[in-house]
Amino acid sequence: MVARLRIATRQSALALWQSEHVAARLRQLHPGLHIELVPLSTRGDQVLDRPLAQIGGKGLFLKELEVAMQAGHADIAVHSLKDVPMELEDGFAIGAILDRADPFDAFVSNRFERFQDLPQGACVGTSSLRRQAQLRARRPDLRLLDLRGNVNTRLAKLDSGDFDAIILAAAGLERLGFHERIRERLSAPDWLPAAAQGAIAIEIRDGDDSINKVLSGLHDAETATRVDAERAMTRRLQGSCQVPIAAFAERNGDQLHLTGLVGDATTGELMRQTASGPIDAPIALGIAVAEALLEDGAGRLLNALT
Repeated sequence: MVARLRIATRQSALALWQSEHVAARLRQLHPGLHIELVPLSTRGDQVLDRPLAQIGGKGLFLKELEVAMQAGHADIAVHSLKDVPMELEDGFAIGAILDRADPFDAFVSNRFERFQDLPQGACVGTSSLRRQAQLRARRPDLRLLDLRGNVNTRLAKLDSGDFDAIILAAAGLERLGFHERIRERLSAPDWLPAAAQGAIAIEIRDGDDSINKVLSGLHDAETATRVDAERAMTRRLQGSCQVPIAAFAERNGDQLHLTGLVGDATTGELMRQTASGPIDAPIALGIAVAEALLEDGAGRLLNALT
């Protein structure tokens, strides 16, 4: 059994909470295991004046953590799975996926209780193209402005009066104790989250069997099945944060139901497809929904962005 485990993590409050959560769960499973956090700053954390789509995408939150693992300074890395690229760099793998928290987005405002209460021309903050596409589809009158930074930074910008409302992941708010800031959950089927939103993933060096054994008790099979379908759809569409893609899978008995969306953040045009399949074939279901979206013309929206 491994005696010491070092966790590479970003330095934001949410990333540290997630890593401490993993550490606490591991201590319960393995009393006596010595766990250290290795906080690191990533390029995605450092460049806050431009949307992620303009500086290289979500992989910017992983690189420094992977370098630390390669160099032997850390054994695992903890991520929000929605920030993990569809294809990892060679030499790395997902060792465990924890049970999923609230997968949906949250409407946060100091003046308005519900999204539909926003007045004509209200200013809403989000840098997510997925969120922008769905906002424009619902309310083309809104002014959408980029909003980067950690959860505390985004809330501070709202509180300073820069925005009438902002859209954040509900799970992040809840994990940091900001439950009361959520005015309304934007949930399926009307509003779709990012693939794997609300799930925590643990990245390891590929083939590290000793670490895999330590993590095995954390893995949640049902969450993994759901996010496998969502990520398979996104992978087939060659999606990243540069593309407004959303996906949400739910289990219904021995069936998995998946809804996928491709949008245009400029016009608000949305394309949706849904399908169901056996619970033990999530990847096939994800690919099927992606193919249906492409047949419906989603390729036109995707090609316009590349």
